[in-house]
Amino acid sequence: MEAAEFRRRGKEMVDLIADYLENIEQRPVYPDVEPGYLRSLIPEEAPEEPDTYEDVVKDIERVIMPGVTHWHSPYFYAYFPTANSFPAMLADMLSGAIGCIGFSWAASPACTELETVMMDWLGKMLKLPEDFIAGTHGQGGGVIQGTASEATLVALLAARSRAVRMILASDPQRPETGITSKLVAYSSDQAHCSVERAGMIAGVRMKKIPTEQSDKYAVQGETLRRMIQEDKAAGLIPFYFCATLGTTPSCAFDHITELGPICNAEKIWMHIDAAYAGSSFICPEFRPLLNGIEFADSFNFNPHKWLLVNFDCSTMWVRKRSDLIGAFKMDPLYLKHDHQESGRYFYTDNSLFRSLKMWFVFRMYGLKGLQDYIRKHVELAKEFESLVRADQRFEISADVVLGLVCFRLKGSNEVNETLLKRINNGRKIHLVPCQLSGQFVLRFAVCARTTESRHIREAWRLITQLAEEVMQDVTKLKVRM
Repeated sequence: MEAAEFRRRGKEMVDLIADYLENIEQRPVYPDVEPGYLRSLIPEEAPEEPDTYEDVVKDIERVIMPGVTHWHSPYFYAYFPTANSFPAMLADMLSGAIGCIGFSWAASPACTELETVMMDWLGKMLKLPEDFIAGTHGQGGGVIQGTASEATLVALLAARSRAVRMILASDPQRPETGITSKLVAYSSDQAHCSVERAGMIAGVRMKKIPTEQSDKYAVQGETLRRMIQEDKAAGLIPFYFCATLGTTPSCAFDHITELGPICNAEKIWMHIDAAYAGSSFICPEFRPLLNGIEFADSFNFNPHKWLLVNFDCSTMWVRKRSDLIGAFKMDPLYLKHDHQESGRYFYTDNSLFRSLKMWFVFRMYGLKGLQDYIRKHVELAKEFESLVRADQRFEISADVVLGLVCFRLKGSNEVNETLLKRINNGRKIHLVPCQLSGQFVLRFAVCARTTESRHIREAWRLITQLAEEVMQDVTKLKVRM
């Protein structure tokens, strides 16, 4: 494909994308296919001779769309949002065309420096302490990761490296393997599974801290303190704690104002995972949820979830960039250059030009536009919550703080499992469950950029209709018994 055809096809693709998004709610939100459906629709091997572009585009509807779960449909209420906006898509095109890999300043100065500035822009939107802003006298800075899972792992590995260095500094003869075998990390029992997986990858034991419904599923300071003291008495070395702001099951918030001082006093690295909720902290009314950030060693959230920046773009800040430099910095001859970067640019190792998406979105929406977007989703969630509370057959299972509503039919887990199955089998709306205090709970997350009040009310009408059918079936079954 030459430049002239690319110009023509590019315009056609923009039209295809715009048509898809404008008409997305007319498509079933969840696909009606079985595993392996796609293999039978395409050849077993790649073509020896090139296909035409027209044939490729034609197969999008035939092969791809039947198996797509439409995350950007206003009837998609599963998981958490995945960001989508036209400015970010345009930036993605430009990023793909430039195609640089910013593993050092010399590899692409613009890539390195724009990432630095965008992380500072966003850090200031969040009102992070100056320690986390690279363009100040602080020792920290930000880095764009691929996912929150990566950020959690990076923080854990840096914490492990720091812990080993600290112990060896006071006891140089101690075998390093004897240190790592004693290390213990902590997270909430409500934390994302990627936290536990990070422990597995890092080869350290990860202990889950129990939470209670009465504490709104948040880790309490005294619980963490007790576990630390017990583990130290047993000869273990506590070194890392992952706090969660906005847990995946119920959007619960750990008490970091209590937890942070404990971690600091014990020289435990506190990482804050706010993958979904972090975007909301740009709004003054939600910023108090981040109080205690000054105690953290690292902090991460995903603009690619709720801040209109397309996947992937997961922003991570550290209080001391030297902690990451010490854990990961490599300096082979082929990466040396005449303008060796200062410490503030360390984190662009292996970075793509993701910051272009942030630059486009922040400029074309502005802080006010982004705040309005977050607030609208929260208002829609509150609207759904009010509908649930007005129906005596249902109950709310967790506090509704942001854009997630956890609810269920009053009754058994089996009844709620049946209800969810019927909802998703209908393919008009899509939800996923969670378990809270042993109960099977339905999660309703406002996700799509185009979701409006009418979509919320249509979803509720469908849920209540199916709930009535499920309850009638339960009544009939009891009569027969």
